[in-house]
Amino acid sequence: MTEKREYTGDYPDKTLYIPGPTEVREDVIDEMAQPMFGHRMDRMTDLYTTVVEDTKEFLGTDNEVIVLTASGTEFWEASTLNLVDENILVPTCGSFSERHANVAERLGKNVDRLEYEWGEAIKPEDIRAHLDSTDKHYDVVTCVMNESSTGVRNPIEEIGDVLKEYPETYFVVDAVSALGGDYVDIDEHGIDVIFASTQKAFAMPPGLAVCVVSDAAYERELEKDEASWYGGFQRSLDYYDRKGQTHSTPAIPVMLAYRKQMKHMLDEGHEARSERHREMGEYTREWAMEHFDVFPEDGYESQTVSCIENTADIDVAATIEAVSEEYDYVFSNGYGSALGEKTFRIGHMGEHDVESIRALTDAIEDVAGL
Repeated sequence: MTEKREYTGDYPDKTLYIPGPTEVREDVIDEMAQPMFGHRMDRMTDLYTTVVEDTKEFLGTDNEVIVLTASGTEFWEASTLNLVDENILVPTCGSFSERHANVAERLGKNVDRLEYEWGEAIKPEDIRAHLDSTDKHYDVVTCVMNESSTGVRNPIEEIGDVLKEYPETYFVVDAVSALGGDYVDIDEHGIDVIFASTQKAFAMPPGLAVCVVSDAAYERELEKDEASWYGGFQRSLDYYDRKGQTHSTPAIPVMLAYRKQMKHMLDEGHEARSERHREMGEYTREWAMEHFDVFPEDGYESQTVSCIENTADIDVAATIEAVSEEYDYVFSNGYGSALGEKTFRIGHMGEHDVESIRALTDAIEDVAGL
């Protein structure tokens, strides 16, 4: 049994370069200290409608937006329950896409995997070939936009274009570690559901999940006898239409922080924010190639997290600990037992820029003697 370890509050501040949570602006954190108010007051309607409509504006979508108190994992479950009767196709290329398949199996769905080696990207032509070669109807095809375990950025735009040819199959995208830091035209590429967690590229405290839902996905749920209760598209969107609020009590302080951060994101703009993340990713990979190698397939590298192959055979765990102790910077080891010492990961997302990423890579060079 796990023993209690008392939280003391006496901890040094660390700058986070992990794949989330990431750094949060001080004025955003300060928003959470406002006096509490009721979640059915007019003030809540003002807050939630601001959050939802600003998110639509930032993402440039005409689709509906849901913001719930949850992690992005909620919409793994909810999108599966809301859209899938029987069959779901899950291309897997890393830990999180594999977990998406596991979630669907746990929910009793018939899951077919289109499997790739870790580090490889999912290919649109493979999905088309699979759909054309089977008599099975898939209610949903999923894709992880940003496989943060391997640093792969999958071509969801091209996959969405393929799936437009299969109008009875819905396209669900896990963009947990990418949305807000990697531009995607949701409506143009026929993405029916795309969801994210705010503690990653949105540069927010943990606690909220954002989901964008097409009209077709909403209508699909209406046809089903069963759907998610907490993450139901109908329940969430109908309540918003009637009341301008969430159907259940939200984490009000975190939503206050979200409102503030979304104003910053609107000021920067979706495409400009994506460009800043692209520059950070390019810098990190160039640095990695000088000392190590990059793990993802060439041409499919993530904008928000770099997975670096440990070809220099440094002690990854010891380096992470030393950088944390000497510089108060925190980066991440490889994800899972298969990649723990073979790779390490640098999260360049949220409010970081090239200069702040360079501070980390300089510290790694110093500690590892590169």
